[in-house]
Amino acid sequence: MFGPAGYAYIYLIYGMYYCTNVVTESEGTGSAILLRAVEPIKNIQGRTQGPGLLSKAMHIDKQLNQYDLTGDIIYIAETETQEPFTIVEKPRIGVHYAKDWAEKLLRFYIKDNAYISKP
Repeated sequence: MFGPAGYAYIYLIYGMYYCTNVVTESEGTGSAILLRAVEPIKNIQGRTQGPGLLSKAMHIDKQLNQYDLTGDIIYIAETETQEPFTIVEKPRIGVHYAKDWAEKLLRFYIKDNAYISKP
């Protein structure tokens, strides 16, 4: 999570689920975006609504930690065709302990998309 930007940060939670993040700041600064869901385009088996399900369906585990997400092994790419969409901003889920930050609009998803993770 401490860089460099554009790399994968993957960790195990509850001893059974991998969470996939994209590092977003320069090396040495802790900042990443958790991928909570993806809309499968092709070659993905299984559900992708939720961080653990997403990683499982895409066969992501700690072996891909710190990989360049613009490389050849695992990567994020822009689609060739994209319909217009609206981004929804909501408070994050399950962070009541975060006090003042609990209600900040830090959860983003595509409005009416069938693949968003549910609270």
